[in-house]
Amino acid sequence: MASAAQWLEGARPRTLPNAIAPVLVGTGAAASLDAAVWWKALLSLLVSLALIVGVNYANDYSDGIRGTDDDRVGPLRLVGSGLASPAAVRNAAIVSLGIGAVFGLVLVLVTAWWLLLVGAACLAGAWFYTGGRNPYGYSGFGEIAVFVFFGLIAVLGTEFVQAERVDWAGLVGAVAVGSFSSAVLVTNNLRDIPTDTVSGKTTLAVKLGDTRTRTLHLALMIVPFLATIGLVARTPWALVGLVALPLAVRANAPVRGGAQGPGLIPSLKDTGLAMLAWSLVTALALGLG
Repeated sequence: MASAAQWLEGARPRTLPNAIAPVLVGTGAAASLDAAVWWKALLSLLVSLALIVGVNYANDYSDGIRGTDDDRVGPLRLVGSGLASPAAVRNAAIVSLGIGAVFGLVLVLVTAWWLLLVGAACLAGAWFYTGGRNPYGYSGFGEIAVFVFFGLIAVLGTEFVQAERVDWAGLVGAVAVGSFSSAVLVTNNLRDIPTDTVSGKTTLAVKLGDTRTRTLHLALMIVPFLATIGLVARTPWALVGLVALPLAVRANAPVRGGAQGPGLIPSLKDTGLAMLAWSLVTALALGLG
């Protein structure tokens, strides 16, 4: 039976920047419109955190019962390692997603009913990434989904529930965060190309191959800093986003240098840190500028 520490590791806490970053930027965008609402920002953060934990447990469950995680490098897999039963991990996913749905429902009730449809799409996206008969994560659409759900929807949704509108600065921030989030997944899937190929999991990295996947990671890491330049039109303080550039360069270094397997794990960590650093200083710049 898995210990509490193993359950925590199975939730993949290193992915939490993917949940925190969009709420920071969305709140910064709302603050730049003089419309930040702290308790709505907090609820948005709780929704985002619950959903990403639910996604991680759902992936652990679905990949585990398919045998995809039988031979993997990287974070602990509860089902694949045999530490927890598939049913227990499935239930953990359902509880986590349910908690996110409850917090999200509160935001729906105080904002707009149609956000319920957005929430339903998020829950479906979380489950069917690796779940169901035809998971889209096995067909090369994972990075697109991450860009949409943890970039566009998370940032613009956070801005909307506070300001009751979205604007171009929020959209630029959403593209930047979505690019960072997608880069995290690209790194993960680059690392897993050999095992995913054997198991029949056709990720975008498997489709593109090693060299082009590394080029994609570089391109995605450049986008947020182009966004930084664009956000200067809202406030010159947006240039502080460039402080995350050294972290982004360090994150891309193992990818650029041809690292394989465990050698790519530092890139996963640093890509997430670069995303969090960029989002934090950009949010502050938007809010205070």
